[in-house]
Amino acid sequence: MGESTLDRAKAGDNDAFEALIGPYRHELQVHCYRILGSVQDAEDVLQETLLAAWQAIDGFDGRSLRAWLYRIATNRCRNYLRDASRRPIGATMPEPASPFTNAQPSDEPWWLEPYPDALLGDVSVRPDARYDARESIALSFVAGLQRLPTQQRIALVLRDVLGFSAAEVAEMIDTTAASVNSALQRARAALPQTRAVESVSLPAAKPAANVVARFVDAFQRGDLDAVVELLADDAKVTMPPEPYEFHGRAAITDFYRTQGLWNQQIKLVPTSANHQPAFGYYLRDPHANVHRAGGILVLSITGVQISAITRFGDRSLLSRFGLPRTLPTT
Repeated sequence: MGESTLDRAKAGDNDAFEALIGPYRHELQVHCYRILGSVQDAEDVLQETLLAAWQAIDGFDGRSLRAWLYRIATNRCRNYLRDASRRPIGATMPEPASPFTNAQPSDEPWWLEPYPDALLGDVSVRPDARYDARESIALSFVAGLQRLPTQQRIALVLRDVLGFSAAEVAEMIDTTAASVNSALQRARAALPQTRAVESVSLPAAKPAANVVARFVDAFQRGDLDAVVELLADDAKVTMPPEPYEFHGRAAITDFYRTQGLWNQQIKLVPTSANHQPAFGYYLRDPHANVHRAGGILVLSITGVQISAITRFGDRSLLSRFGLPRTLPTT
């Protein structure tokens, strides 16, 4: 009988190791993203995870490769969060006075980043998970996770999102099933209070597509009234890492009117993030015949209305979505 892929990996065969861990690479990165909230941090911790797995593969007992990899990834995420210099619970950006009279302080995690759908792969969950693969990556859900203490966050993700049993979770993070269940109970009680106004339930495809099409048309025409007409009464606009946000149609209208966006011939390029409609947005350069990237917009849609608009102004994010930094003005 020939050597198995695992035997060859234990013997130091890098190709065999890659064949073993390849099917789990995407879901492990998504796991790190849920816990950390940042795509860049998730990528870094995934690399640490794979290196640690390669170094420890000869000690793997062969029982469950998926659970073994998740144990390594989870503990690498926990180590990352233990570093006091890396946004501990309660960490906030400095809060300069907002120049906008209708702004409210934002509790959105300042490190939150959108996750490109192209990187999701086939992210699977077990049948007994409480969340499906789509809703458990929604931007509001990931933001809510960031507000939970680390142990509660980990327990909820491993148990309710990924469907591991309490005993499996306890083994992964070196604790007891009773401790896992206690942390999970507290996390479940806290998470609804941390979610943004939008529901993570998915809208019907056709109504949502119609809302998105109308939004794009109004935004690119510079028709602020038509944009506002699509908003839910309690919609909100957030702009991580900015420390303020806007709630309700009146506040959002006042904010957008001060931005001067509506005379700049904005262009939107569709993409998708966190299983939600998203766009690279581009502003006309008054000194050149190009539109320059402003960042990424992510829409949350509840029913037939936009319940949240999240703007990410970091232009470096566009490369993750395969979007250019400039567009020709035509």
